[in-house]
Amino acid sequence: MKSRVETFIMENFQLQCGVIVPKLQLVYKTYGQLASDSQNVILYPTSYGAQHSDLEWLISPDGILDPTKWFIIIPNMLGNGLSTSPSNSDSPVGSESFWFSHFDNVRLQERLLQEVLEVEQIALIYGWSMGAQQAYHWGSLYPDKVQRIIALCGTAKTTDHNRIFLESLRSALTGDPTWTGQEFTAIPEKGLHTFALIYASWAASQAFYREGIYYKLGYNSLENYLKTGWEVNYLSKDPRNLLAMLETWLHCDVSDNPVYQGDYQKALGSIQAKTWVMPSSSDLYFTPEDCAIEAGLIPNSHYLPIPSIWGHRAGNPYQNPEDQAFIRKAVHNILTED
Repeated sequence: MKSRVETFIMENFQLQCGVIVPKLQLVYKTYGQLASDSQNVILYPTSYGAQHSDLEWLISPDGILDPTKWFIIIPNMLGNGLSTSPSNSDSPVGSESFWFSHFDNVRLQERLLQEVLEVEQIALIYGWSMGAQQAYHWGSLYPDKVQRIIALCGTAKTTDHNRIFLESLRSALTGDPTWTGQEFTAIPEKGLHTFALIYASWAASQAFYREGIYYKLGYNSLENYLKTGWEVNYLSKDPRNLLAMLETWLHCDVSDNPVYQGDYQKALGSIQAKTWVMPSSSDLYFTPEDCAIEAGLIPNSHYLPIPSIWGHRAGNPYQNPEDQAFIRKAVHNILTED
């Protein structure tokens, strides 16, 4: 499989928050070969805490996205530690006057496609969680460039209920003794412990825990699953980046930009792409009900929930063959239909 990691630099880029960044960095990876007519492009934006290497498990000839047929691009979200982030730049942390938005992410990605890859049309935007948020922004901001959207377990606007979850995560990190109000003086181990517990309780469903799915994954107890399956993962992340990505998620609103000026229904109604809204039937923070409401506002949408007890994680089923097969079949059908 042909693949490569590249970096796109945009000079003097003005963020939605008003700050002008002298050199904004977008790290991306491509898989496969761009067709001569550039009509085989799949854009696959990253999700919370993820980098391209975390998501490429589903890219293979027999996987969900086939690089022998499609030219797949994974752009790393601002704040994720590869593209411009607090950990690799002088971006302030915890400042109300500095934050990255999906309006920023998508505008930067569009410049990459236009100026470097010379791509005008995207056959599919495939996004899970915060990747789905970016997919909706793409569809509304550049409706003539996007042919199809598959939005797994994500909404175009952060709901109030979801916001409570995000605020609890932020409180866990900023409540750690190492947080000064502007920076961390050391690894916030207590904060990250609480952060991981909150995340674990929301990311999987009650049925997931009731049926003890974690035992089938090789963990010998609930405590072992929480420690090694969740806490260890977040201890490996830079807490400054975790806060930056939380701010992006909190600010997610497809209509909060100069184009739509807060008109949420108009923003969703402007999406021309064939759009498949695919929530998990047991997702606790991007609920099926919330996703169904948004699907009803998108002109050419198809509502296709994933029947799963894996909660939010059903949309990224690297440990879950059943949900993986469901998504693979849906993607194949979507990409082969007229």
